[in-house]
Amino acid sequence: MMNASRTRIGITALVCCLAFGTAFAASNGQKAKVSGIITGRTGESLTIKSSDGSSVVVVLDDNTKVQQPKGLGLRKKQMSAAVLVPGLKISVDGVGDAQSRVVAKSITFSADDLETAEAIQAGLTPTKHAVATNQQNIAANKQATQANAQGVAANKVQTAANQQQIANNQEQIETNQQDIQAANQRFSELSDYDTKGQATVNFAVGSDAISATDKAALTQLAHNAVTLTGYIIEVKGFADSSGNAAMNQQLSMNRAQAVIAFLLQNCNIPVRHIVAPGAMGTADPTASNETTQGRAENRRVDVKVLVNKGLAAGN
Repeated sequence: MMNASRTRIGITALVCCLAFGTAFAASNGQKAKVSGIITGRTGESLTIKSSDGSSVVVVLDDNTKVQQPKGLGLRKKQMSAAVLVPGLKISVDGVGDAQSRVVAKSITFSADDLETAEAIQAGLTPTKHAVATNQQNIAANKQATQANAQGVAANKVQTAANQQQIANNQEQIETNQQDIQAANQRFSELSDYDTKGQATVNFAVGSDAISATDKAALTQLAHNAVTLTGYIIEVKGFADSSGNAAMNQQLSMNRAQAVIAFLLQNCNIPVRHIVAPGAMGTADPTASNETTQGRAENRRVDVKVLVNKGLAAGN
């Protein structure tokens, strides 16, 4: 009797899971909870890839809350939708709509995941460096494996210990290779956009004030952007090498925020159409920091109007 009861409970749970899985994408008004990595942004919508490989379209509206847990996660820091960049791992609570999408009520993510996504957006440099390090580790581990194998032949007493070390090295090799594959997969998912317009805003030393000329350029860029279907505006702030790293990081953030504020307040660009990978600091200089002219070029904010390649042909 007990087994039969357990069987019925199990079948009921399975049916519920299947019902959720099949109805989730199609039921209008049904609550939905999904998580995964952002693989693209198109205007006011995100595409996320879940752990099972499926893709879900998430729609942002004026009521969407973007949050980052603080401390033990009981409190949440309210964030701008501009931080929802490709490569960010998120959890979404929302409801289904008539187009089989999820209209987000709240989106949460960790500080570590945001830092990783911003590093990827900063030019993939930190992650590429990690990949290179992993590749070096693989080579070193292979050499250690060979050395251990020779030790086995040379010293029978150490055979067991060497074989264990060989197994450990092989396991580390496999782990590093998996990390490389995961990183490469993440890179490949960030190249699905066409640039439809761009502007560079330059700044005086230690300043985040936008000049009248650059304000005019941003206004024109925004005017052109709103005519495009599914556009997003990417904003990256930079600094030259003067001063310490912490100051440059903050200064590059202030410059990016100044441009975002101008686009929001003066150009009427909805925040849902802006992605801001964050402070780039002294990363990716366009010129040498050894000259006055070069440093002036590096004190900048790069602004791009992007459209998903799937929509670009219609614009």
